[in-house]
Amino acid sequence: MRLNELKPKAHSRKEKTRVGRGNGSGKGTYSTYGCKGAKSRAGGTKEKGFEGGQTPLRKRIPKFKGFEPLKKISYILLNIEDLERISDGLQEVNLNEIMGGMVKVLGRGDLNISLTVKASKFSDSARKKILKANGNFEVI
Repeated sequence: MRLNELKPKAHSRKEKTRVGRGNGSGKGTYSTYGCKGAKSRAGGTKEKGFEGGQTPLRKRIPKFKGFEPLKKISYILLNIEDLERISDGLQEVNLNEIMGGMVKVLGRGDLNISLTVKASKFSDSARKKILKANGNFEVI
């Protein structure tokens, strides 16, 4: 036995169907394309999502407006009026550690004691009120 004598197993390889070669072949006349219509003619394929001439779904629905940032930072909001209660007699307060997250200090209320406040963010009014009470703020 030589390499040029090797042949595939009987009926393991199927011959290509030749359409449009007469009625004797079993694939003549309409050549498996049916009678009339778009799919029976040259160039008769339609794009994906074609709905028979009706306005396709992708054109009917509105586009999405705006966008949502992937890593949106959410802050715990805390007002100046709550700082005295939270400080509990201390001179320095780290709000991120106490609250267990990123804290933004807002300016509602008044501060009567001088504090060094550490937080992730401060509003302008909160900064002014902390400095007015002879305190200090640190952004961490």
